[in-house]
Amino acid sequence: MELDLIDLMPITPNWADIAIRLTATIIAGAFIGLDRERGGHVAGLRTTILVGLAACLSMIQANILLATSQSTNGSMDILRFPLGVLTGVGFIGGGAILKRGDITTGVTTAATLWLITAIGLCFGGGQIVVGAIVTILAVLILSPLKQVDRWISGQQNGMVAITLPVDAGIPDLKATVIELSEARFTGLTDSNNGHRELTYEIRWESARGVPGADQIAASLEKNFRVMRFEHRATVS
Repeated sequence: MELDLIDLMPITPNWADIAIRLTATIIAGAFIGLDRERGGHVAGLRTTILVGLAACLSMIQANILLATSQSTNGSMDILRFPLGVLTGVGFIGGGAILKRGDITTGVTTAATLWLITAIGLCFGGGQIVVGAIVTILAVLILSPLKQVDRWISGQQNGMVAITLPVDAGIPDLKATVIELSEARFTGLTDSNNGHRELTYEIRWESARGVPGADQIAASLEKNFRVMRFEHRATVS
């Protein structure tokens, strides 16, 4: 028997339909948001749920208004309401993307916000099966595939800040820590205790059997007094 995804729920929702759509959106936002929350990303559990609910509510409102509108032109204007929400979230996601030097972060966060908006629109429009399938795919992409990244060779980026006496020169981190493929000096700050803080942008290759961020940090701490260390490849 062929499954008709469009006729699973009525176009004009009643209170029970609305409750199902909102609940499904909250569950989807929670599953996706938990992954973001565990990773310490700016768009975590609450943000993901709220964005999904906003999209779901806009689609429910569009469904209700469509049922009361008798004008074709009016119907087209009503449909622009949820589409405007999707476009607006795109701008919000753009604000989550940061570019510092040649390192760009927040792209996955922006894509996640846009995706949960589309999922919310699916649930709000009554396409429960479609929204559920996409939610499962999103969770699989965000969690298990993250482990696959560690098996694939790629360029990892980070920042490290070290302290040295004021009379010391600027060291070459790449020559000292052989695991680094690049170490670019970016800034210097003097302190009142006879030391100064030096900041570097660093890169290293990541693949199976190659030292990861923890090993890089440990190698740096063996040779320098490390004040801060950031692995920016995981900030997405």
